[in-house]
Amino acid sequence: MAQLVPAPQADNDAALGAIAAVGTTIAEERVSVASQWQLMWWRFRKHKLAMVSAGVVILFYLAVVFADFLAYSDPETSEAQRGLIAPQPIHFVDEEGNFYPHVWGLSGKRDPLTFKRVYAPDPNTKVPVTFFGQGFEYKLFGFIPTNRHLLSVGDGAKAEESLFLLGTDIQGRDMWSRLMYATRISLTIGLVSVVVSLFLGVALGGLSGFYGGWIDTVVQRVIEILRSIPTIPLWMGLAAAVPQDWTVLQVYFAITIIISLIGWTELARVVRGRFLSLREEDFVMAAELSGCSRFRIIFVHMVPLFLSHIIAATTLALPFMVISETSLSFLGLGLRPPAISWGVLLQQAQNVQTVAISPWLLLPAIPVIIVILAFNFLGDGLRDAADPYN
Repeated sequence: MAQLVPAPQADNDAALGAIAAVGTTIAEERVSVASQWQLMWWRFRKHKLAMVSAGVVILFYLAVVFADFLAYSDPETSEAQRGLIAPQPIHFVDEEGNFYPHVWGLSGKRDPLTFKRVYAPDPNTKVPVTFFGQGFEYKLFGFIPTNRHLLSVGDGAKAEESLFLLGTDIQGRDMWSRLMYATRISLTIGLVSVVVSLFLGVALGGLSGFYGGWIDTVVQRVIEILRSIPTIPLWMGLAAAVPQDWTVLQVYFAITIIISLIGWTELARVVRGRFLSLREEDFVMAAELSGCSRFRIIFVHMVPLFLSHIIAATTLALPFMVISETSLSFLGLGLRPPAISWGVLLQQAQNVQTVAISPWLLLPAIPVIIVILAFNFLGDGLRDAADPYN
C-alpha cells in the first residue's frame, strides 16, 4: 500500500529541490563564463598546504623588502669581546606579572682555562625591549632616510651592545640582523636568476620549436652540452673565472648570471615541445594568413596557452636557484665576505668543533629549509591548478 506524503511536506521537498536545481544552474553558469585565471584561482584555493606556503613565501619577501627595518643592529658592526654570545630570549612579563618586554643583561668574565671572555645572563639586570624604536640609520626602500626599527632597546642603551636574539658570530656581529640581510641577498638572487632563465627558456625554446631547422639544432646541442657537464665542476669553473678584486655588487651580478645560464635548459625543452605541437594548429595558420608577425604569433597567440605551466615551472625553479646560491657561497665559490647571504653565514658552521660550542651558528639553515619547502608546496599547488578543466 503506497505511503501518503502530507501535502505541506511534499511542497517543502519540491521547493528545496527547485532551490537546489537553481543553485546548481547558477554554479554551472558561473564556471562556464569564468576565465582560465579564475578557474585556476578557485582550484588553487582548495590546496590548503599551497595556500599556507604562499603566505610563507610572501612573509619571506616582505622580510626582503623591510630587512633594514627588521634588523636592529648594523650587520657589519663587530666587537671581538662580544664573540659567540648565546641567543637571548625575550621575556614579556616581569616578576609582578606586568607586561614588560625585556632581555636579561650579560655579565662577562675571563675564563681562567681558555682566557676567553665568556658571558652569562644576569637576571638582576633587565634591558627593556621597545617596538618601533630608534636605532642605526638607513634608507627605507633605498631613498627614505629613517632610523626606526621593529625592535630596539630603552634606557639609552644601544641594541648592538645589549640585544642578541640569535646570538653573535665569532667576530661579535649580531646574527639576527645579519640573517635579515642574508635573506634579502639570497632570495633576490634566486628571483633575478629565475627571471633571466625564464626569458632565456621561453625565447630560445620558442624559437627552437617554432622555426626548427638549423636554429632547433643549434639550441638543442647547446642544451645537451650544458646538461652533460657535471654541476659542481661547472660551478667551480665559472666561479673561478670571477676576478678576486671584484666588488660585492659585481660578484652578485656574476653569480646571478652563472645560475641563470644553468637553469634555463629544462624550461626551454618543455617550451620547444609545446611549440612543436602548436605550430600546426589552425589558429597559428590563421594568424599567419592575417599578417601577424612571427614575434606576435609566438608571444601573443602561443605562449599564453601554456602560461600557467610556465608559472608553475618558475615557482619550482626558485628553490633550485636559492639552493644553488647557498651551496656556492657555502663552498666558497659564490658570494664572499663582506657580502651577506645564507651560504656566507653557514660558512662559519663548517667547523664541527665550532658547531659543538656554538650551535646557533646553524640557525641560518632553518630559513633555507622553510623557504625551499614552501616554494615546492606552492609549485605543487600551482601545477595542480594549472589545468583547471580536469
